[in-house]
Formats: sequence, C-alpha cells, structure tokens
Amino acid sequence: MLLNQMMATTKKLAALRGLMKKIPSTGEAIDAYIIPTDDAHQSEYICDHDNRRSYICGFDGSSGTAVVTTTDAYLWTDGRYYDQATKQLDSHWTLMKDGLPTTPSIGAFLAKSLTKGSKVGVDPKLISFRTWAPMKNELEAADCDLVPVRENLIDIIWTDQPPQTSNTTIVHDIKFTGETVNKKLESIRSSLKEKNVEVLIVTALDEIAWCLNLRGSDIPYNPVFFAYLIVTLDKVFLFIDKNKLPEDFAVHESANDVKIEIKPYDNIEAFIGELLGQTTGKFWISPASSFCLNHLISEKRRVQEITPINILKAIKNPVEVEGMKMSHIRDGVALCQYFAWLSDAVAKEEAVDEISGATKLEGFRAKQDHYMGLSFTTISSSGPNGAVIHYRPTEETNRPITTKEIYLCDSGAQYKDGTTDVTRTWHFGTPTEYHKDCFTRVLKGQITIATAIFPRKVKGQMLDSLARKALWDVGLDYKHGTGHGIGHFLNVHEGPMQIGMRVIPDDPGLQENMFVSNEPGYYESDNFGIRIEDIVQIVKANIARDFDGRGALSFETITMCPIQTKMINAAMLTEKERKHLNDYHKRVFETLGPLLKKINDDFTYNWLKNETQPI
Repeated sequence: MLLNQMMATTKKLAALRGLMKKIPSTGEAIDAYIIPTDDAHQSEYICDHDNRRSYICGFDGSSGTAVVTTTDAYLWTDGRYYDQATKQLDSHWTLMKDGLPTTPSIGAFLAKSLTKGSKVGVDPKLISFRTWAPMKNELEAADCDLVPVRENLIDIIWTDQPPQTSNTTIVHDIKFTGETVNKKLESIRSSLKEKNVEVLIVTALDEIAWCLNLRGSDIPYNPVFFAYLIVTLDKVFLFIDKNKLPEDFAVHESANDVKIEIKPYDNIEAFIGELLGQTTGKFWISPASSFCLNHLISEKRRVQEITPINILKAIKNPVEVEGMKMSHIRDGVALCQYFAWLSDAVAKEEAVDEISGATKLEGFRAKQDHYMGLSFTTISSSGPNGAVIHYRPTEETNRPITTKEIYLCDSGAQYKDGTTDVTRTWHFGTPTEYHKDCFTRVLKGQITIATAIFPRKVKGQMLDSLARKALWDVGLDYKHGTGHGIGHFLNVHEGPMQIGMRVIPDDPGLQENMFVSNEPGYYESDNFGIRIEDIVQIVKANIARDFDGRGALSFETITMCPIQTKMINAAMLTEKERKHLNDYHKRVFETLGPLLKKINDDFTYNWLKNETQPI
C-alpha cells in the first residue's frame, strides 16, 4: 500500500546515493538522479509497481518529479498538491512549487546548482522526449549533461517492489464503441498518408485501448492495459503479453474486420530497429512518448506530433456521445441517492465520515447498469481536508461529515458507455456569509463557462480567465486548471484539449463533440475547499452569426446533479446566471425525477424536488 503520512527516507536516499557513485552496469558516477512519476507509457496514473517517486520521497500525488543530488533532495509538483506534499515530505526533502513564477524548471535549477562537468541521470523510458530535450539544452548550456541510465536505480533498492500488473483484457463491444477497429484504422491510415508516413508508433495506453476496442485493468481506475501498438499502411502489430488477450480475441478480430499480429511486450525497441532497417519512409511518434523510443528514430525520419488517434479519440462519435449522456444520467441517479441519504444521516447526527460516505456512494453507483468501477479514488473531504485539492481519505486523515463544516465530494465512475467525473460542495448546517460569498463566486465562474460562446478550434486557454473573473475581482484564485477532457470508458483525464492557464502544445482547439470538465474552485488551507464540476459537451451554438464562417460553439452540461442553493448568495447573481441555474435544475429534475419514481425511490425524489426549486 502507498504511504500517506510523513515517512523517513534516510536509508532509501543513502542507498540511492550509493548507486549514483557507481552505476552497476557502467561503473560511472552521476551527480543527480531524476525520478519521474511516469511509467514507460507516460501515463498520468500508474500501477503500484511504477510508483517509484512515491517510494523514494513519500509523496503519493499523481503528479511530481523527484530529484536527488549527492547532498540534497527535491520534489517538483504543481498547485493541486502543495498542501499534500507539505504534509507528506519529511525533512530530507525540499518542496519546489512548480507553476509559481519564482520556481525554476528542473533543468535550470540543476544547471545553476551543479558544478561544470556534472552528469544528471534518468531512466530514458520514464521521461518523455518533450521533457528530455529542453532539460538537456539547459544542462548543456552550463557544461553539464543529461544521460540515460538504462537500469532503474529505484528498482534496485526497492526490495519489496510490487510486481508489474498483468491482467486479462476484455472486448469493448461495437454497440458501445460505435466503430469497428477497421473503421478506426482507415481514419488513422488516412492521416499517415497525408503526412507521407509509413509507420505509426503508439505508446499511450488509452490510445491503444480505444483503437483496438479493448479495455483492461492494469492501472487502477483506468481501463487500460500495458501494451505498445505499431500501425503501418497494411499491418497492425500489438506488443503485449499474449496471456492478457481475451479468450474470444479471434472472434473480436473477425467482428472488427482486422488481423492483429501479436508480439512480445518487451520486443518493442528491437522491432522498431528492424522496421527502420527494412523501410526508408518516415515514422510517426508523439513527443509525449518516451525519449527511449523517440531516440531510436533519426531526426530525418521522425515525424514528432501527437498521434492521429489522440484527436480521433477526443471527438466522440454519435454512439459515444449518446453513451456519455446516458451514463451521466444513471450516474446522476446514484449521486442524488447518496446526497439525499447523506443530508438525512447528518441531520439525524448519525455517524458518517469521509470513508464511510465514499463507500456508500460507491454502493449506489454499483447498482447502475453498465457499471464497471470508479474512475478515480473518491475525494470525500470534510472541512480542512477539502482544501487539499486532490485529497484522498485515509484512516489517519478521516474526518466526520457534520453540520458544522463544508463537505466537498469529487467522484466519478466507469460505465461501459461512458466515464463520469463530478464535484459538488455542500453544507449540511448553516454556511457563513463568507462561505456563501466564496461559493457564489465559484458558481458565477462555472456558469460563465457553461454559457460561453466561442469560435471553433479556439484554444481552451483562451476561456480559462472567464471562470476566474468573479474570484479575481476580490483577489482570490485556484491552483488548478478549469477543465480537462474525459474519456469514453477510458481515462478520466484525457487530452489533448484543456481549459487552463498553461499553454498546451498539443491542443488542437475545442471542437464539436469533445467533452471537457467545467470545474472552478476556491480553497483555504486548513479551513475549507469549494469546487463545482460538471462535464460539458461541445455543441454548435444557437446564434445567428458564426465568426465569419469559422463556426460558433458552446457547451451543453451533461452532468445531472443539483447545486446546493443554500450555499448561494442570490443577490450576487445576474438575471442571466439565475435563469441558467434555474433552467439547469429544472432539466435535472425532469430527467431524474421519473427515473426515481420508476424505482419507487420517493425519498430521493422528494429530496431532489426540494433541491431543484428555483431561486
């Protein structure tokens, strides 16, 4: 299990530094060692086997990079995790608050800190080419060098490292995917021909799962499996442990009009080398893939762009669109059942805490059709725990849910026809005027995004400040993005588009039938957290003009769950904002009410009716 409390790292650092003095395979020394969060596929979420960064430093958030020199140790992580990292790192570690103007990049910091001639090592499989290239340039400018260390030094000292996950995959039926593998390959190969490319190398696990209409369980909450994929103009190669294939794989190939050649998972590098020798054309690989694989291909023969699968996957087809909507409706039933139960239990002063609440919510979801599991660990957070943006309740941090504190619940589920992610913030007692002011400012930003009209293919970064305006007016803000893409029975965080302050190099612009989250928030350390999150579909805007033929788009909210009106200062809302909220609540009630009646859940029906009254 992962550790969630402060842990001593003295022995681990000593062991690592011992290896840094003399790399076992080469006998050479390095002056610093980088431990990324990534696995070999640059996954955001990883299995326990790949949790090397957490092992060495004790911080178990989903994003961050550890750097160990011969004398010091540092952790870079973003604003979502400042509070969590502060609590989890021991005195050996220095927190580097990534994203702040005063925090240097890892490369710049090491270039300034190390002496000339120093070597910085990293496992080349665990760092993307996009991260490697600028870091190497920064180090070389200071007469230092970034070097690949093929044997992972953490794996050597991690004596009780969990084994690599290797679970059997499952077929994702055409009635859910909407397209056969062959149809997807036609679109992919069309892109290859446009780029004059012979070979596409795919390393992102969700792209492989989507392309092949397969799903897995090698990474918790993410229905993906460890594999690599190579697509040529006439063949498909899947690099996977053949024991992971479903028993009906041949039937699956036939139903999808495709023949897939199976190769050993560990043979990917050698096979790329063979293909390079057998062909003269170009190879397409994402710069977000590992330096290890990118480096195999000469710059002259390498096309470095996000794969065509990335964008094809993000723009949902009609069957996927319908599945996303229906899964959110069923998810809305479960959410309302939970919040109705919770508000009643807390009012009766029954013992409910963060963990038991999350378990109860999971139980309601598990009763829904096509349920396959959670899409991430439920962020069930009461009072000050809500200020930890990606909080996860543990036995050590577990707090009761009461009438005296704000309760933030960010949760989601995997269904065969869609993935959900929703946050609601509640007060089961009497919120203060300050609570209501903060909540309303978050809501105003959320409504501004929900009602925005924008040109087709505008970058998500252009919309981000709309969500922050009401908070910025009084000097408040939040340290995370406003929106992320979401998969279709895939990863809860999906690119390439985002709505946030950071520049996203691969953002193709917002397009019809992409789905993104809309989730502004506000957090006060050791006090409370507020976030309101919906999933929205990008649709054509119903306006007369269309930006001179570019196309006008807007958002349609598909999340079905009321927003607590008790937390709103209605006087702060404009008439447009008030109408939007009332219309949304009317739609939620008209959608979910009949479903609750159908299952004879009058208790939740009455709660929903009360919570969706107009203001």
